[in-house]
Amino acid sequence: MRHALRVIAAEALKQHRRSFGRPLVVSSMLLWPVLQLAATYYTMLPVLDTPGIASRWPDAAQPARLLAFLAAGAFAYLFYFSLVQSAWHFSFERISGTIELLFLSPASRLALVFANGTGALLQNTWLAGCFAVAAAGAGGALHVAHPGMYAVAALALVVPAIVWGAFLNSLLVFSRDSAFLYTLLDDPLWFVSGVRLPLFAMPLLIKGIGLAFPLTSSLIVLRGALLDAQPLSALLEPLALLTALCALLFAATAALLRIGEARAQHTGSMQLY
Repeated sequence: MRHALRVIAAEALKQHRRSFGRPLVVSSMLLWPVLQLAATYYTMLPVLDTPGIASRWPDAAQPARLLAFLAAGAFAYLFYFSLVQSAWHFSFERISGTIELLFLSPASRLALVFANGTGALLQNTWLAGCFAVAAAGAGGALHVAHPGMYAVAALALVVPAIVWGAFLNSLLVFSRDSAFLYTLLDDPLWFVSGVRLPLFAMPLLIKGIGLAFPLTSSLIVLRGALLDAQPLSALLEPLALLTALCALLFAATAALLRIGEARAQHTGSMQLY
């Protein structure tokens, strides 16, 4: 555990010096999510006057509830997509030779990919997280059944996001074309995961695809716990799905790292597929 924490600290320091240390980057960490939220809200605002929309989507009949719904989606999407960006940048370290040096070091490969994801998540989301908590508290958007549900919502968002980031790191670091995966996980990720539209409005096939991504279940728990005052018993199903997805992603991460490193030792190439 001590070894893993040292790897996490070293990786976070490396990312901070390379990507997060400038004031312009810090300001964009808040500006970009706010612009995304404003663009989504004002795109949907004209649709709210559609006759009968309240019977199909009750949140759409109340602008404050709709804004809270979209803000929760934008906040959770920030967590997951920041890890897509981080994994994409991580794949470039293979080109510069940094990955080869890291693999020659005694650092655990598994700790390394988790460290990269954890460091990126903390540094990408801390400012937006502080803003979201302050805005939600001041705006009265939170409706919670029990104070313990804050912890449930936080764990349902942070833990799967870290596992998701480690999986993406192991996936992209051995990829021949990481740009393809980056594009695939950009707009399609928010569309199938219910970030801007409720899942019940989606076709059955899209719902099925969306449930394969942990972001979808994280959003169900986040909105249910913080906006709809649902108790823990009502959220057991998405929490169980999140647990199963985390276990699968963890196993896939370990397998990819083992197979990729074995191939690199045999062929001298870090490209697995």
